[in-house]
This record gives sequence, C-alpha cells and structure tokens, in this order.
Amino acid sequence: MKKSGFLEGAFIATASVIICKILGLVYVIPFYNIIGNQGGALYSYAYEIYTIFLSLSTVGIPTAISKIISEYNTLNYQHLKERAYKMGSKILSILGIICFLALFIFAPQIAFLIKGDSLGGNSLDSITLVIRSISTALLVVPMLSVNRGYLQGHKFIMPSEISAVIEQIVRVVIIVLGSFLALRVFNLSLDFSVSIAVLGATIGAFIAYVYLKHKIRQNKDIFKITKKESIEEKKVTTKDLFKKILYYAIPFVLIDIIKSSYSVVDLFTIVKTLTNLGYSVVDAENVMGIISTWASKLNMIIISISIGITASLIPHIMPSFVKKDFKDVSKKVNEAMQILVVLTIPMTVGLSFLSYPVWNAFYGYDKIGVSLFSVNIFIAITLSFQSILVDTAQIMNNTKLSFGSLFLGLLVKMILNVPMMHLFKNIGLEAYYGSSIASFISQSTTIIFLLWRLNRTYHITYQDIVKVLRKTIISCIFMVLVLVGLNFIIPINVGSRLFSIVICLIYGLVGAIVYFYLMLKLKAILNVNKPSDLKKLFKGE
Repeated sequence: MKKSGFLEGAFIATASVIICKILGLVYVIPFYNIIGNQGGALYSYAYEIYTIFLSLSTVGIPTAISKIISEYNTLNYQHLKERAYKMGSKILSILGIICFLALFIFAPQIAFLIKGDSLGGNSLDSITLVIRSISTALLVVPMLSVNRGYLQGHKFIMPSEISAVIEQIVRVVIIVLGSFLALRVFNLSLDFSVSIAVLGATIGAFIAYVYLKHKIRQNKDIFKITKKESIEEKKVTTKDLFKKILYYAIPFVLIDIIKSSYSVVDLFTIVKTLTNLGYSVVDAENVMGIISTWASKLNMIIISISIGITASLIPHIMPSFVKKDFKDVSKKVNEAMQILVVLTIPMTVGLSFLSYPVWNAFYGYDKIGVSLFSVNIFIAITLSFQSILVDTAQIMNNTKLSFGSLFLGLLVKMILNVPMMHLFKNIGLEAYYGSSIASFISQSTTIIFLLWRLNRTYHITYQDIVKVLRKTIISCIFMVLVLVGLNFIIPINVGSRLFSIVICLIYGLVGAIVYFYLMLKLKAILNVNKPSDLKKLFKGE
C-alpha cells in the first residue's frame, strides 16, 4: 500500500468507477432475461427505496472524513485525525442501524405506498420481502464508505478503489448467478430469487469492507502515531469535532440535492410540454424515460471520469489550501481540467457518432432513443466540468460559491426548459432536443461563473487548459473524419445487437488510435513527450 500522486490517484479512481459502471450496465442484459419485467419491477422497487435510505445513512460523512483526514494530516494533528475517523465511524454505524431498522420494520407500509390496493403484478408481501432483504446493506455500506474516506484522506487511492471493484464484481455475480440458480435451477419463487439478487449489495459491501480492514491492519505501522510525529495539538472538544464533521458533510448533501433538481425540472415539464406540442403521451413518456434513466446510464461512463478525479482531488487540494499555497491549488485544478478535456470530449464525440450501434447494443433499436442520445450525451461534458469546479470550491470551504453557482444554473434550466422545446419545434427540429440543450446551456453557465470566481478569488489561471482544448478539438475533428470514411467500408447502422457491439469495438479502437496519435504529435497531453515523462507525472514528481 503506497500513497498516490494526484494524477495517478485520479487515473486509478477513474478506472475503478468506469469498470464498476460498465459492470453495472452489462449485468442488466442477462439479469432481466432471467427475471423478466415483473422481476425487474420488483428489483427496482427495492433499489429505489434503498438508495434513498443509503443517502440518509451516509449524509456526506465519508467525503467529509476524507477532507478532515487530509487537513489534519497536513497539520500533523495525528491524534485529532484518528479521533475524527473513530467519530465518523460511530456516527455512520448508528445512522446505518437506525436506517436499517426503519426500512426493515416499516417495509410493509412502504410496500403499500408503492403498490397501494391495485391488483395483479407483484404482491405487497413480495415487495416487503425484497425491501427487507436489501435493508441489510445499510448495516455494512456506511462503514465501508467511511473506511474508504479514511484511506483516500491519506492519499491511499488504490486499496479504496480495488475495494469498489471487488464490491461490484461480487454484487454482479450474486445478482446474475444467484437469481439464475434460484429461479431456473431450484425453481424457487420470483420474489425469493429477486431477494437473493438484492442481497448482492450486502455481500459485496461486506467482502469489500473485510478487504479494506485487512489492508489497514496489514499496514498499521503507516497509521501508527510515533513520538517523532506527535506534536502539541490544539484542543478540540468532542462536540466541536462533531460539528466540524457535520459542517463538512452537510454541504455535499445539499449540493447533490441541487444537482438532482435538474431532473425534477424535466419531470414536471417534458411530458406536459411535448404532449402540448403534438407528441403522443407514449412518445412523451418514452422521451422522459430516455433522458432520466436510459441515456443517463450511458452518460455515466463519461461522468465517471469526474467522479474518479474528485476522489483524488480532495486529499491533494486540501493540504495546499490549508497551507494557503494557491499556486499548487491552481496547478491541481489545471491538471484535473486537462484530464477532463483530453478524455471526456473525444469520448462524447465518439459516443454521439456511434449513437445508433451503442443504443442498439444496450437497449435495442429505438428511433427516438438513438436521435436523442446523440445530443443528450454532450451533457456529460458540462456535468463533468461542473462537478469538478463545484467540488473544488467546496473543498476550499467556499460553500456560498458552490451553492450560488449551482442555483444560477438551476435557475437558467427552469427558465429555458420549456421555451427551448418550443424553439426546436418552431425551427423544424424535434422538440425533445430542447430539454437537453437547456441542460447544456444551464450547466455551461455554472461553469463560466465558477471559472470567473475561482480566478478572482484564488487566482486560478486557465492558459494551459485553453491550449489543450484547442488541440483536443483539432484531434477530434480528424478522428471524426476518419470514422466517417470508415463508415463507407463498415456501416454503423446494423440491425443485430451482437454486430452493434462489434461495430462499437472496431470504431472505438480506430477512433482512440487516431485521436491519441494526434494528441501525442501535438504534445497536448500534459506536456508529455516520452513514456518516462508520463511516469514522472503520474507519480507527482
């Protein structure tokens, strides 16, 4: 176990998140073939409720612990650091138990709220069973999260991310294999089979937790407080430490709430507006499902990059901020933004170009799905940059800037969402593009405002990012030209889902080779000229 440099940590975390997201996408195909629509609905009931209670049981504390550990490590407050970790663990264990008991005890009432008195489909007893099965994960996942925050705060990114991959692999294996054996081999009931599948969340988290605790115990000398390291620390009461954890945790929760409000705007405007513009209710609801669920799942492949960077950003920016070293803060933000430019833009352009085979491979052909996804995917770029910049402001305790910028973007979204759908209809294009364009503009507004304020407040400059952006756009243009030429030889509009997967692999490989070859020739990848430079950069040398 060794500490990771910023870029190395960002790469490790990003790779981990992408692997987990891809596994999360791929398992859906065999799983739904096993359990069918009714089983799928039962599984969704459990997970939707579990997600809400999981948010309540963690309330941003793992991220806060990562931030506090990094801060106290920088100040060499070793005892305070350990006290914060233990307190965070106690808080999350108590919250986890409370949320588990609430979900387990009130599962019948929650099932009734979901299903009501309607007949047919899944019974209330079935829904109650799967909710109670998944509630057990609330006893483990919060503790797993706080241990990840502890390690990330020490800049040990690798074991934390390995645990995430282990958790997802175990979960996916139990979901697919467990449901198959229960339903198809042992001929057990559908509700029991789905209950086994949702238990994958508990078992996966438990195995990942055991792995992390083993790594911490195995390397306990790294965390041990020595006399040489021990210094006279400021006195902090338990009450003050508790307040500090909440002070760091709550803003991250509120930020997530504001971000999710974008979906709420779509929820209350898309179907109503599209039906008023002449679309059928079926098509309007299809558009809503695509934007809120199916396209967003694919967008997460790109957004995962920003999630990975954030995991590495917190323990690396916090020490510089504590020391008031804003030059290093600017350097880290520039590196994070350059990674986003280099990776998210070509991936987005490539997925937009391959919208037909990508959508066909995952969901089967749907005209609205393909055309809407080709535009909606560009939201992944703005959402990634917005997330990194908002988190940067929050890491530096500028909650006012984080909230203000997000609220500004949300306000723009609220103002533009309906007018943009009308505008696209009036100019002869599909009205459903309007919502995605409104999101793109609103998130871009947040990005521009944050760039300006971060420059004014912390003197963060962006010259290197502009240079990389220009070279990235040039490389993307050439990449698309090559892919257009390849389309004359190997058409992308094929009917078979299997052929669509093959097409995606071929085009993805060709596009990646062309793009990165040009980027290396243009010396655009963080001033890397040879492999040794890349190695030094990753190690933070």
